[in-house]
Amino acid sequence: MTPARLLAATLLVATLAAPALARDAAPYYRAELAAPAAEARIVAGGLLWRCEGTQCLAGKDNSRPLIVCRKLAREAAPVTRFTAAGEELTAEDLARCNG
Repeated sequence: MTPARLLAATLLVATLAAPALARDAAPYYRAELAAPAAEARIVAGGLLWRCEGTQCLAGKDNSRPLIVCRKLAREAAPVTRFTAAGEELTAEDLARCNG
């Protein structure tokens, strides 16, 4: 394969993979804590959270959002707001998360 063809093939693969990589890198869970997180990185139930102040973000997990929220609340602080894939937990589920 000539260098020009190799470069073209590499660019094609990178172009096709970019949307998938961007989608996977986007946070799936977003949480607002009642108090600032003690650490910038928190592992709760095997899921890595990246926190700054009271804001925490994480990738997708296989558990239900309520379970993910509950694990974060136990490791970090009470959760005042929690969304999964853009859908916010109800007030009732948020109370369960912190209970």
